[in-house]
Amino acid sequence: MRCIIVDDEPLALELLEDNIKNITRLELVASCRSAAQALQIIQEKEIDLVFSDIQMPGISGLQLVKSLSRKPMFIFITAYQEFAVDGFELDVIDYLLKPVSLERFLKASNKAINQYDLQKSRLIPASAPVNDYLFVYADYTLMRLNHDDITYIEGLKDYVKLYRNGHPKPLLSRITIKSLEEQLPAKQFFRTHKSFIINLNYVQSIRKGRIKLDGAEVPYSENYKDVIGRITGKVIN
Repeated sequence: MRCIIVDDEPLALELLEDNIKNITRLELVASCRSAAQALQIIQEKEIDLVFSDIQMPGISGLQLVKSLSRKPMFIFITAYQEFAVDGFELDVIDYLLKPVSLERFLKASNKAINQYDLQKSRLIPASAPVNDYLFVYADYTLMRLNHDDITYIEGLKDYVKLYRNGHPKPLLSRITIKSLEEQLPAKQFFRTHKSFIINLNYVQSIRKGRIKLDGAEVPYSENYKDVIGRITGKVIN
């Protein structure tokens, strides 16, 4: 993975450089003293991961993320805990408080590597083996979920509820339903409504705008009715 580090403090940059040397999967492309310098590098080169401070002169780390239309993954490293919520609202991989131990840095980096591998698996030809799981954030923890365990997903603006087989309560994760849909295998999961994705393995029946799953019912809308028909091979009235 190609990464850069961004911090206005030279000592902080040196410590990050030393930590990155301990991770064979990471290739350090540049050390940046400002967000403006980082922005130029991101626009010119293919960068997979950014380790960034938040409070810096000029453009802040938060503003850097918001300014990018095509974002690499971000891990924020800062001395200010009050920015944690802002960071997770921007779907950053992790949020580290200075001083950062090597163990904590390795843990955050492994989260990014796992997410990177997951994204790359979606580009592998269909004949090649792919992961049967995904990672989502819930309760400030990156959790691994097997595809077969997910019965359906409900979207709530910037959040989703993930309902799992054998679990009475759903997981709440800060991610859009569209982003999650892109990570799921299209042959097993499909959108039935702007706010719902179902796992076909749990479908029991379909009638009158409702889909009965194992232990639940979800709606399907006119916009997605033809998709259900193609998947089931039946015309849905």
